[in-house]
Amino acid sequence: MDQETKREIIMENYMHPVNRRRSDDSYHKTNTANSSCIDNIDIYVKFKNDVIDDITFEGEACAISISATSIMINNLIGKTKDEALKYIKEFYNMTDGKEYDGELLQEGIVYEDIYKQGNRKTCATLPFRGIEKAILESLK
Repeated sequence: MDQETKREIIMENYMHPVNRRRSDDSYHKTNTANSSCIDNIDIYVKFKNDVIDDITFEGEACAISISATSIMINNLIGKTKDEALKYIKEFYNMTDGKEYDGELLQEGIVYEDIYKQGNRKTCATLPFRGIEKAILESLK
């Protein structure tokens, strides 16, 4: 994927993120924040048995965090908890500069070069840390 296409996907997901809204008490809420900037996102997840039925979010964050949240939501709704954890692991591998499954990550590959910028890596992985925490808490 060329750089211009990556920029377009990031900006589209920043300007028009999916599921940006507060959810009710039937959702599991988790907060994820970056202590070195304004990024502060509440993620709401609704599980139906072992499947992620819905994800919403609200909060303030930079273009990278908001767009990563939107892309993450698009790719995780409908997945089982195990499938979601595998997706998250592949995303972490990619953002750490390791080998990863680009086909599995779909639009998430727009962040494939983010490992080169440590401060932006934190922004891109922020929502993934939040959803991972929610999934792991639901397994207890």
